[in-house]
Amino acid sequence: MKTTKWLLDPVHSELTFKIKHLMISNVSGAFKNFSAKVETEETDFSKATINLTAEMNSISTNNEQRDTHLRNSDFFEVEKFPQLKFTSTGIEQTDDESFNLYGNLTIKGVTKPVKLNMEFNGIVKDPQGQEKAGFFVSGKINRSDWGININVALETGGLMLGEDVRIQSEIQFIRQEANVLVEL
Repeated sequence: MKTTKWLLDPVHSELTFKIKHLMISNVSGAFKNFSAKVETEETDFSKATINLTAEMNSISTNNEQRDTHLRNSDFFEVEKFPQLKFTSTGIEQTDDESFNLYGNLTIKGVTKPVKLNMEFNGIVKDPQGQEKAGFFVSGKINRSDWGININVALETGGLMLGEDVRIQSEIQFIRQEANVLVEL
């Protein structure tokens, strides 16, 4: 059986998040610099190993003042913890195109298990002949689990920031030319 390596196509991928603000709307953000690699048996993603790393300094909410605040010790402490990391621990296929993706998420030096939803969008060859695989990954985490606890009580009740962070990611991988034969 051959092991196939896939690398992130950064031009066609995004890693985004949303969090409730003032309990009435959402603030959206993204990590502009991230990388990911996958290893599969042939093109079977149900047994894939996935590793993703995001540069915390690349966080962007389209507001420089807020981004600077997110980078400091109130939130992510990017000087001390420059990367977010995800390493898969298992994949469970739920139907032809859907999977539960299990893994360990590390933020601010804290590693916790997470379960994400992964939709397989297929494999195609692009006009340059590169084989690409597409996925939509989504899920929800509680920011307090990673020690991101800052909040402000509102006069009307409730808190300025929600606890849950929704993750959404459109990902495209490029199949690498060299395959490695795995001895059984």
